Amino acid sequence: MASDSKPTVDQVFAMMRKTMGSIPSAIEKATSVDEGLLYEHLRSRAYAMPAEGALDDETRTLIYLAAALAASSKACIQAMANKAKMQGIAPDKVLETVKIVRLALATKVIGDGEPIFEALESAK
Repeated sequence: MASDSKPTVDQVFAMMRKTMGSIPSAIEKATSVDEGLLYEHLRSRAYAMPAEGALDDETRTLIYLAAALAASSKACIQAMANKAKMQGIAPDKVLETVKIVRLALATKVIGDGEPIFEALESAK
């Protein structure tokens, strides 16, 4: 979207089909209600993942997948699972990403439990 003219909805959807295998249903529904939501999503994507960014596409997909898992975003999890498959990302890399997210969330529970552990320590 570097030029002054923006792509049509059909062009955006064709790009999504090419890169992810399908169009996320939430994107389709949001676009049918307000096309501006699609274009705002594209603008945000370009900001977060510029064409000449520091990370390669595989790393970006795995980070996006990890964030989607941590946020419990089913639509994004499905979209990134599809994208990982379309990109040919090795299954062991995808599984390792899931394991890292699992560890991060388990660590969060331990961190969030600190007041409980403090109370239990003082009860000894």
